[in-house]
Amino acid sequence: MQTFTPTDNYNLPKVLAQFDTLTEALDYAAKGETGFNFYSSKCELQSSISYKELSNKAKKLSFNLMGKGIVKGDRVALLAITSPDFLISFFACQYCGAIPVPLPPPLAFGRKEAYIEQTIRQLTSSGASTFLVSSEYLSFIGSSIKNTTEIISFSEIKLFKSLDKEIQVLPNDLSYIQYSSGSTRSPKGVAISHKNVMSNCVGMNSGVGNKIGERAVSWLPFYHDLGLVGFMLGCMTSQTSVDYISPIDFAKRPLTWLKLIDKNKATFSYSPSFGYELCSRIQKSYQKLPDNIDLSTWRVAGIGGEMIKPKVIEEFGRIFSSFGFKKSAFNPSYGMAECVVGATFSKLNLGMQVDHISKKEMIERHYALNIPIDDEKNGRTFVICGRVIKHHSIEIRNERGDILTERHIGNIFLSGPSIMQGYFQDKEETNNIIKDSWYNTGDLGYLIGDDLVVVGRSKDLMIVNGKNYWPQDVEWAVEKIDGMRSGDVAAFTLYQDDIGDEPTVLVEFRKSLGWNMKKFSNVLRNQIVEMVGLHCKIILIPPRSLPKTTSGKLSRRKAKEHFIRGLIKPLALS
Repeated sequence: MQTFTPTDNYNLPKVLAQFDTLTEALDYAAKGETGFNFYSSKCELQSSISYKELSNKAKKLSFNLMGKGIVKGDRVALLAITSPDFLISFFACQYCGAIPVPLPPPLAFGRKEAYIEQTIRQLTSSGASTFLVSSEYLSFIGSSIKNTTEIISFSEIKLFKSLDKEIQVLPNDLSYIQYSSGSTRSPKGVAISHKNVMSNCVGMNSGVGNKIGERAVSWLPFYHDLGLVGFMLGCMTSQTSVDYISPIDFAKRPLTWLKLIDKNKATFSYSPSFGYELCSRIQKSYQKLPDNIDLSTWRVAGIGGEMIKPKVIEEFGRIFSSFGFKKSAFNPSYGMAECVVGATFSKLNLGMQVDHISKKEMIERHYALNIPIDDEKNGRTFVICGRVIKHHSIEIRNERGDILTERHIGNIFLSGPSIMQGYFQDKEETNNIIKDSWYNTGDLGYLIGDDLVVVGRSKDLMIVNGKNYWPQDVEWAVEKIDGMRSGDVAAFTLYQDDIGDEPTVLVEFRKSLGWNMKKFSNVLRNQIVEMVGLHCKIILIPPRSLPKTTSGKLSRRKAKEHFIRGLIKPLALS
């Protein structure tokens, strides 16, 4: 009978990522009983693998990889499915010095053509000689991807001859290459060394207050930095047991996430805002969570992966308080793959803290002037994302590179041992964003004391008549209308010869909304003017037209590109 791994080791002291390499960390974790557990959408245990078993199987597979001819420094692409096969292959690469490249499975995309196009680009960019995939996808991927990469199943690679050889793994060796969810037309592989990842794991474990008695739950994909590092590597390097459900099963039954937290009395779990929103929406509509579910052990309910929506988080806290969930558990954070994953963490046990600032001052003076929280018309609420992790630094700079003082909005720069080695084999792009050890995140924000507040992506800014507007403001204004959902709206500017940059909003229209299309367009237009002060062109489009990233977030850049190319077609107003 399959059993899950225990929450704590019996005799092994807990060490919070104080190792030089991932292989050293796994060798230590293998001395205990904790590990990874995999559950179905019905919360049933399907398989488990202790760190001891993972280490043994990964070492054995590393001999097969070397027997195939893979040498230290070779890139090996891995289909990042939520299963022991991916984990064993990932750590086999670590042991033989190969560089794993986690890539998403086909179901992470809507269109087969888009998946194949992106995968070929990432395989080419990384120079992966081999692509290990699950048997269920072998035929599809093998017949669709026509390049020099050899495609082999996770089971077939075990049949190669074994070359029993120990490879020395050093802290400055590359550990893996991570493609961010936005890496499409010009993929940028984030090159992370062992030193980078171990430094970030130290910071993360400190940020969440990891200690004896902790257990994690995750539905986050292994091809995303928050899933790969935050809830796989970060937990392994601290000998913490993790219970997984796949992203696909989470999408089918979001409340399984909460049931699993209750089942094994987990203490920390993370999600982007949309994960919390999905659970709230289902519970509000169908009341599906059994009354006996207890979320009181959930000590750190992390929020990351995208811009945090305060209303969404507040609603989740309100809906699930009757199940023992404590709002003080919310822990907003900020990070990106280029900094391994986590850059800032909020103070524990404070819950979500917000800053309500003047829209006028933000737009005209790039200054975050705090105003009363009840002044919704003139203000915008941002979530405070906490302080930078240990041994790292943060600065806010203007366009000239001058360091800005508190509450002045500018570009967020990070420095420290977690900052990537660079974009793989792209020295020019690396030099554009890392100068004198400081990484330009491309995000805009400001500081309140030592706490960071993120306001948006600089490249997403909508500049209209010399004023800066954030597309999130426009999208969130539309999402406040009854029946609208997160991800139904994309805002950007389109250049028109006669008027210049025109603010444009694509809105997915469903008949179930119960609106006449013309009236609905007017409602949308008036809502945006009232809440944002911006006159926009409204374009209604069919449901499920807006493209998403592999992590489920709206891709504004793709939405704009697809609309210009005619791949997203407007509905005729009736």
